[in-house]
Amino acid sequence: MKRILIEMEKLKNPNSGLGQFCFNIGEQFKLISNKNLQLNIYLPAINKNIFGEEFNYVKHTPLHKILPVDSNEYDIWHCLQQDSHYLPNKKKTKLILTIHDLNFLEKYKGAKQKRKLNSLQKKVNRASAITVISKYTEIIVRENLELNDKPIFIIYNGNSLKQIPEATIPNFISSENRSNFIFSIGVISPKKNFHTLLPLLKNDKLLHLIIAGDKNSNYANYILKTAKELGVEKQLKLVGIINESTKYWLYKNCKAFVFPSLTEGFGLPVVEAMSLGKAVFLSNLTSLPEIGGAEAYYWNNFTPEHVVEIFEKGINNYANDAEKAARSILWAKAFSWENAAKAYINLYEKL
Repeated sequence: MKRILIEMEKLKNPNSGLGQFCFNIGEQFKLISNKNLQLNIYLPAINKNIFGEEFNYVKHTPLHKILPVDSNEYDIWHCLQQDSHYLPNKKKTKLILTIHDLNFLEKYKGAKQKRKLNSLQKKVNRASAITVISKYTEIIVRENLELNDKPIFIIYNGNSLKQIPEATIPNFISSENRSNFIFSIGVISPKKNFHTLLPLLKNDKLLHLIIAGDKNSNYANYILKTAKELGVEKQLKLVGIINESTKYWLYKNCKAFVFPSLTEGFGLPVVEAMSLGKAVFLSNLTSLPEIGGAEAYYWNNFTPEHVVEIFEKGINNYANDAEKAARSILWAKAFSWENAAKAYINLYEKL
């Protein structure tokens, strides 16, 4: 029987993107029966037994940076994210490294960027196989890292949206914006590019924009300041971090989902919105065309005129295409955590 250790240290922040990635993969692993594999989940003590009794649990502690877990006990060690400090300490243990993105190439320049690249390169050198979450991420990895014929596998993320038909109207929704709002979600940081959506509000004084996500940032203040300068501050709501019920209601009832992000390794909100058949507007950058496919609408640049033009044309097209919503739902079904978990299990068996 192969013994697999799956590093899930990021479960310490369960609402983060990486925390959700770990959680959803673990939830699917417990539904897959495989007598040839023993899965051991390496995670913070607070999360022990989070996936039930089907697994062995290895308690994570920061002390393992100094005194690491003895990897001799495992045939394969799977790091679910590339920034992990916790790697196998014995050569006989094969390492699978999952790379989500190389966003640090945009965030850092000069010596700091080089240090980050060198650190990741060492992990790639140690790995027996690499997995990535999109074709775009594979391209960026190949352009910036030496793989030396190391196998690389694309395993897409799944759709995490919980179906909550009984979800009630959030208290920040008023009668004037209940039926005419566009929605976006994500940590409110410059790479999300949310401020470029404000011309849509200036163009249509009845339209509202709701953005959910951590708003404790200078960029959030910049968005509010810009909205005031454009005279659309009453049409904008930054509602902070929201629960699953509120998220479902906003996706279900929005006029459109808008996501002008500049850099995404995958773009999970795109799949979530399309799974409900919504009109989806995206930037044409990084992984987003790959995830949105032919059923999304794309901005090629962010001049106010172009943002408004693409939105108006897309909304009209969506309204006049009776099959658009059904095609979007069908497209989103290709991205499932069940498929992802089965692909990882298959890799464990083959490696």
